[in-house]
Amino acid sequence: MRHKPAPVFRSMAKLREWLAKKGAERIVLANGCFDPLHVGHIRYLRGAKAHGDVLVVALNNDASTNALKGEGRPVVKAADRSKVLAGFEMVDAVLIFAARNVSRILKTLQPHYHAKGTDYTVDTVPELETSRKLGIHTVIVGDPKSHASSEVVTRIRNGGVDADPEGTPD
Repeated sequence: MRHKPAPVFRSMAKLREWLAKKGAERIVLANGCFDPLHVGHIRYLRGAKAHGDVLVVALNNDASTNALKGEGRPVVKAADRSKVLAGFEMVDAVLIFAARNVSRILKTLQPHYHAKGTDYTVDTVPELETSRKLGIHTVIVGDPKSHASSEVVTRIRNGGVDADPEGTPD
């Protein structure tokens, strides 16, 4: 059976309507800029999905990605990044959002878990206070940070041909 891509939303109201119809018991929210250029993103999203029934990926739009990552980012526009993420079997829905952090999404969606990658510790997650106030569990998932899109982009721009110098299989 072929995997059907997850729906992509630009409206929190439409996402909430979809979630209500789905009847999920445990929602996990993962968020980021996601220039999906390496296996670390797959490991992070698999780890996030392990905590719940429905994985919602909140994707920074192009303007907020540029503000967070700097000149020349994102490498791929949000419309395409969202389609790549929606194609991953562990992703149930994608929400493209404009803010620099996900506090508003956490307040509106109130997922059971907020998953962040290993470039964070629980104490360094920017939205930790919001999550604690709402009773949302913050979890750190994925492999220890050995991949970074920014490093891949830099190597490519500097003429490097190996986007994954460690050659780590999945």
